Amino acid sequence: MSRWRPPQPKSAPYITPEGYQALEMELKALWDRRKDVTLALSAAAAEGDRSENAEYIYRKKELRGIDRRIHYLQKRLPSLNIVSETPADQDRIFFSAWVTLENEDGEEITYRIVGADELDPKKNYISLDSPLARALLKKTIDDEVVIKNALKESRYIVVDISYKKPAGN
Repeated sequence: MSRWRPPQPKSAPYITPEGYQALEMELKALWDRRKDVTLALSAAAAEGDRSENAEYIYRKKELRGIDRRIHYLQKRLPSLNIVSETPADQDRIFFSAWVTLENEDGEEITYRIVGADELDPKKNYISLDSPLARALLKKTIDDEVVIKNALKESRYIVVDISYKKPAGN
């Protein structure tokens, strides 16, 4: 058995200025964290037998995870396109838009369309590559959006489009 996994599909290379800044801050924090982990790893290695040293094994694993994320960010950051300008046609849904939708039950929810690296369900940030975001692109207010999956079909009405952060979010 191998650990081979098929490569993930390429995500859209777009990011908001806030998202880019957050990734840069994460990279800097990882480098700082790496210094602490390597010091702890050195101390654990000095204790002797490494095969039964839990601290050493844990720190090696932690260091691999940090190095993997640093490598990813160093490759990803230069390839990202920072989208800082709002589109000329602000009546349509494009990247970085705040979109308020009303579902079939009359409940409203606001999503922001962002790059794959900014995805955050707690903030209602959805990826540009998601089925909902792809269905929303170029729609206007009062357009209906239908999302189908294997289990059900969901219908939404576009209630509002904004390129400025709403007061409630």
